[in-house]
Amino acid sequence: MSDLLLAVDTTFGACSAALVDGERVLARRCEVMQRGHAEALAPMVEAVMAEAGFAFADLDRLAVTTGPGSFTGQRVGLAFMRGLRVALDKPLIGVTSLAAMAAEAKAQTGCEVAAAVHDAKRGEVYLETSAGQAAAIMSVATAQAILAPYASLALAGTGAALMASPQATITNILAPDAVWVARLATTAPDTGAAPRPLYLRPPDAKLPAAVR
Repeated sequence: MSDLLLAVDTTFGACSAALVDGERVLARRCEVMQRGHAEALAPMVEAVMAEAGFAFADLDRLAVTTGPGSFTGQRVGLAFMRGLRVALDKPLIGVTSLAAMAAEAKAQTGCEVAAAVHDAKRGEVYLETSAGQAAAIMSVATAQAILAPYASLALAGTGAALMASPQATITNILAPDAVWVARLATTAPDTGAAPRPLYLRPPDAKLPAAVR
């Protein structure tokens, strides 16, 4: 029995889409990009579906990264997949961008614990670990203290170098891969609700008080 799941990510410096059937990856696309996710996503998804030879009606579930990430990037993926959720009447599972990166880093290295660390600037990082630390924004020093006890640690993300230590293995993973979004979503429960964006820091741009 098939369990076709389409997953996408647009949160950081890449755009990716993947179609999986359980553990099997049927098709995958990934392009590094700092902007242009909105223009790239739909053609990428269509290419993945065409390569695998399936129609959208064949899908059983959908998955998307909820964040953290760039304000625009988060909204692109979520808006696209929420539209598919309504059009296809299929469950849509939300996965954090950091969880997908940490899962890939752990599998790639075989380390006991993996952490995704994204440089959030201003002396702060976004951090999530495979050991139970939920996605959060914190100072570099706080993140270092959280990760210090682990003797076997894999690091992913643009802030990985900030966490460097003798016991840590730094991977080349800088953005989520839709394949790992799909793998986490495969075992995640369906809440029945549409995923919402995970904003760990308010956007820099503020609306005028009169507009708010």
